[in-house]
Amino acid sequence: MEENQHGICRLTLIPVRKEPTDRAEMVTQLLFGDHYTVLEWAKDHRWARIRIQWDNYEGWIDHTQFYPISAEYFDAVSNADYKICTDLVTGILFKKHYIQVLIGSVLPISTNELFKVEEQLAFNGESKSLGQKRDFEFLKQTAEKYIHAPYLWGGKSPFGIDCSGFTQMVYRICGYSLHRDASQQVQQGSHVDSLPDAIPGDVLFFKGSETGGNHVGILLEDRTVIHASGRVRKDQVDETGIFNADRNKHTHQLTAIRRVMKQT
Repeated sequence: MEENQHGICRLTLIPVRKEPTDRAEMVTQLLFGDHYTVLEWAKDHRWARIRIQWDNYEGWIDHTQFYPISAEYFDAVSNADYKICTDLVTGILFKKHYIQVLIGSVLPISTNELFKVEEQLAFNGESKSLGQKRDFEFLKQTAEKYIHAPYLWGGKSPFGIDCSGFTQMVYRICGYSLHRDASQQVQQGSHVDSLPDAIPGDVLFFKGSETGGNHVGILLEDRTVIHASGRVRKDQVDETGIFNADRNKHTHQLTAIRRVMKQT
């Protein structure tokens, strides 16, 4: 097996791990349609270290879940304005096999026609153009589809998602690119001075009052934040931070506000 191979996710979901073992921490996930470059193979060739094309995140995947594609197809996927799935869960016919796909999966189709490069896929669910930028109302509707999704470190799906995976996926579906981690996302967009200056759709950053870890969420109307903490949920937010009504206390301290979405 050679380095600099290219691959694409052709399963519903693939864990990407910190080290080349099933026992290692999951740092992120591949959804159907995510493509990547192989940086190296483990000595036993059972694990590939990859770099995901769209957010440059790196980690290890099991060789049994590696699906190779040619350099030409890799470039086609990188440059084409494909569709992104907006259904929470739906299906795709791939090589005559039905595969479930999740919201945020990338679909190599153009309008309603089957897009053929090296593969044959058919899809009739809900989707939008990957590059099409949408407004706050669409962002809100997208974010609310994840409500009650359980928190999962490294997760990016409605069956398990972390705080920065949630903001990354919601914005991606809306046509905007965010990095994978909260510590990276806080460097993106433009600075907003304070909560009174913030508008719905802005990205809010926090420190956990108990853990001290980075946290991130999306501002909605009426001083409400939607975020993944235990589960994807809505809470009130003020200049201090997130107020959790269930616990009757502030759980996260507001540290920064960034504006990523273009205003119309």
